Amino acid sequence: MKPSSNTPAVACKAVTRVYGEGETAVQALRGIDLDIQSCELMMLVGPSGCGKTTLISIIAGILDKTDGACRVFGDDLAAMSAAERTLWRRENVGFVFQAFNLMPALTAVENVAIPLLINGVPRSQALERAGEMLARVGLDNRRHSLPSQLSGGQQQRVAIGRALVHAPRLVVCDEPTSALDHETGHQVMDVLRAVAAVDDRALVVVTHDARIFNFADRIARMDDGRITDITANAAAREAVPA
Repeated sequence: MKPSSNTPAVACKAVTRVYGEGETAVQALRGIDLDIQSCELMMLVGPSGCGKTTLISIIAGILDKTDGACRVFGDDLAAMSAAERTLWRRENVGFVFQAFNLMPALTAVENVAIPLLINGVPRSQALERAGEMLARVGLDNRRHSLPSQLSGGQQQRVAIGRALVHAPRLVVCDEPTSALDHETGHQVMDVLRAVAAVDDRALVVVTHDARIFNFADRIARMDDGRITDITANAAAREAVPA
């Protein structure tokens, strides 16, 4: 991790989230304080149902908080209209999911190009940039393959390319390796660190996969809607190229 400034990329203060009302209300987050620095890979770990996905959904502007404050690169998402927030996500956030979510009828390069096309980049330029991104994730020779013709690890790398192709400042990953074998999972994390861990960009990874903990700069442990512990990972920091 080599932060580009002292201002956190993500700053959460006393963030709460309640689902429902009255006797049926469920408090998913109970006063979360969390700062994530630029050029940092932060992992959120903890048991199912502890609030990890709720927290990253608030950070990424998908879900509203109930109380508290959350700024991402200085922007207060709660102050934005729905349309403004949608545009902000489109320009600033890349998502990597466990299920890949690739379009089955599109080739690898077409799948990667989707965020660029949504943002109005001409098709020829979008496909060119998507091809360059596929090369960066080691799939230059599979750009014209359909998802059904790719292995699970290759599909996940396509998904990573799609998440990164529009140069988002925030990359959010929800269980990106749990469906992959050990070797492929490590390859995926190598790609994420090498491609995404650059100045003015931050990564948040939700995971149960202890095999990839050493890739984190810091690990925040959650339980029952709270962050119970945050630890630095010296081994991961030393593994980042200078």
